[in-house]
Amino acid sequence: MSPARTPRRTRYTAKVIRGLAQANNIAVVVSSNDVFAQHVTRLSGDDVLFDDIENMIVALQRAGILNRVQAVKLQARYLRESRQ
Repeated sequence: MSPARTPRRTRYTAKVIRGLAQANNIAVVVSSNDVFAQHVTRLSGDDVLFDDIENMIVALQRAGILNRVQAVKLQARYLRESRQ
């Protein structure tokens, strides 16, 4: 697969996620529990940092727009396309 196709596919998936958030008036809001969880994972040596798109997926799930299975599938698709 050519490198020129990868950014377009990644942008497409990100665009779908952003569009879903915008259509449902969903914004990413970081809670104190999010900060705590980030510190716990960092201290355990398992530092996980979500980008803006992954945070939008979490916000969509919290708002009830996506169920857990849909959120996981959407994140997997986003990650798969971003690695190609």
